Amino acid sequence: MPPIVEVVAAVLTRPDGEVLLASRPPGKVYAGYWEFPGGKVEAGETLQAALARELTEELGIAVLRTERWITRVFAYDHATVRLNFFRVVEWQGEPHPHEGQTFSWQAPSQVTVSPLLPANFPILKALTLPPLLGITHAEPLGVTAFLAQLDRALDQGLELIQVRDKTLPEPERLALARETVRRAHLHGARVLVNGSLELARAAGADGVHLDSAAAAKLTATPDYATPDAFLLGVSCHDAAELAHAAAIGADFALLSPVLPTLTHPGAPTLGWERFADLAAASAIPVYGLGGLERADVALARSHGAHGVALLRGAWT
Repeated sequence: MPPIVEVVAAVLTRPDGEVLLASRPPGKVYAGYWEFPGGKVEAGETLQAALARELTEELGIAVLRTERWITRVFAYDHATVRLNFFRVVEWQGEPHPHEGQTFSWQAPSQVTVSPLLPANFPILKALTLPPLLGITHAEPLGVTAFLAQLDRALDQGLELIQVRDKTLPEPERLALARETVRRAHLHGARVLVNGSLELARAAGADGVHLDSAAAAKLTATPDYATPDAFLLGVSCHDAAELAHAAAIGADFALLSPVLPTLTHPGAPTLGWERFADLAAASAIPVYGLGGLERADVALARSHGAHGVALLRGAWT
């Protein structure tokens, strides 16, 4: 089997959320196809050094601050590449073509350039995920009190919600899911239901979330995970579960517990160092879960997370 080619890829994002895509210049494999800027890692180079060099050579910019994101392996006809994605959150200079490329700033949800290299389709979908995910907390609060908190969170910009509350009787849980979806959709937010596909569809949700046990029963990508608009999330706790989640086509994972929690005092935790190792090797975006708060988004992203998932903290 031929060796895997190590490649770095940069996600440069402007304040308006648009990301930079580049067309491959004439004379290169897949000339004219669009991709994220980057290139091959040279012998003896670290990934960060390769990223800085490539962006200086390609775009004429100096990289000031990056965040490790996800790593995907993709087999093209000419080579198998390992794409090490980094978010470039601070740079100096205005990107301009140094190698005959064409550049375009694009909204991840509405890309207008084509054709795209196939490896980039899941990346663009991942970039539509917000940095904060709220997990419903209606059982201890009461549904009425929770819905009032939900409205406040939506008014403050919450964009992604998981309906959990698994111990509620099924009719009450369906009613909660439907009302959460209704209120979320008024704000343009998306909702996943933790549990069965049937419940998610009955609620009109935007996706389904599986716990690790439910995900382990799947051996292939479920049919419902393929439409672009439908989201599949999976709860994970280690490298094997993250790899399985990616293999079945999950769009993202919740990785826990990062820190000690009120509900499981004394339980083993990942800690930030182990979390960062797992997130960097993951092929799908990872949300940190467990012992975190809204203020931890930047800290989590500096350790490779896409963002944080919150139970109590999302509603206060």
